[in-house]
Amino acid sequence: MRMLLIAALALCGLYLAAAGAMFAFQRQLQYFPSHRAPTPAEAGFEGATEVALTAADGTKILLWYAAAPPGAATILYFQGKGGEIADRPKRWASYRAAGLGVAYLSYRGYGASEGSPTEAGLHMDADAAYEWLIAQSVTPDRIAVVGESLGTGVAAQLAADLPVGALILEAPYTSVAEVAAARFPWLPVRWLILDPFRSIDVINRVTCPLLILHGDADTRVPPEMGMTLFASATGTADKKLILRPGVGHVALFSPETWTLEIAFLARVLPGP
Repeated sequence: MRMLLIAALALCGLYLAAAGAMFAFQRQLQYFPSHRAPTPAEAGFEGATEVALTAADGTKILLWYAAAPPGAATILYFQGKGGEIADRPKRWASYRAAGLGVAYLSYRGYGASEGSPTEAGLHMDADAAYEWLIAQSVTPDRIAVVGESLGTGVAAQLAADLPVGALILEAPYTSVAEVAAARFPWLPVRWLILDPFRSIDVINRVTCPLLILHGDADTRVPPEMGMTLFASATGTADKKLILRPGVGHVALFSPETWTLEIAFLARVLPGP
C-alpha cells in the first residue's frame, strides 16, 4: 500500500508539474511570430506603404497598406498564428489584382511591431487598424474583414463590435479553448487558458454579410467548428458556408480560397 501511495503521489506530482509548465508557457504554444521584418518592397508587396500605429495601451504596431480605387472595398486582414505579414505576398497580390484595397495588420510581437501577443492586445491592435482606416476616409461599409485561422477570433470580435461591410473567416474555431481542449484532453484547458478567443460568444452579433470557408479534411481546427459558427451567426441573413472537399488546414490558405472570397465580395460589396 505504501508503494502504491508513493507511486500515486509521484504521478500526481508529474501531472501538476506538466500542467504548471503548460500554463506558464501557453502563450509560446499559442503564438509563433517571426521577426524578419523586411520592408514591403523587400518582401515583394507591390504598392504597399508601411504605416506606424499606436494601440490604445501605447504599443507601437505596423500596418502595410494600399488604398482602394474610388468606390472599391478594402480588405482588413488578420493573419494566423505563425510567421508575420511579410510571409503572405501572394494573397496580397490576389486582392490587389481584383481591384481591392488591402491593409495587413502586424500584430504586437510579430515582425517589427512592439510588445508581446495576447488576446486583449490583438483586439486593441485590430481596433487601431480599423480606426486608422476610418481616418483615411475608408467608410465602414467598404471595409471587408478577413481572418485566417487564429486571426478569425480577432476578425469576428471586430465585426461584432464595429460596423463593417463584410466578414470572411478562414478555418475558424468556436474558441481556441475548445481547440486546445481537444488537443490536450488530459488537461483542464478551459480553466487554465489565458487567451480563449471565444468567437462563439460574439458571432451572433455580426450583422454584415458573412462568408465562412473550411476544409472538410482539416485536422487542426475541425470543420464542425466552422459549421457551428455558421449556424450560430443569427444576426445576419446574408451568410455563406463553403466546405472545401479534401482540403486541410494549411491548404485552405491558397489562391482557390482567395478567388472564392473575391467572388463573394464582388456580390456583397460591388465596386464602381
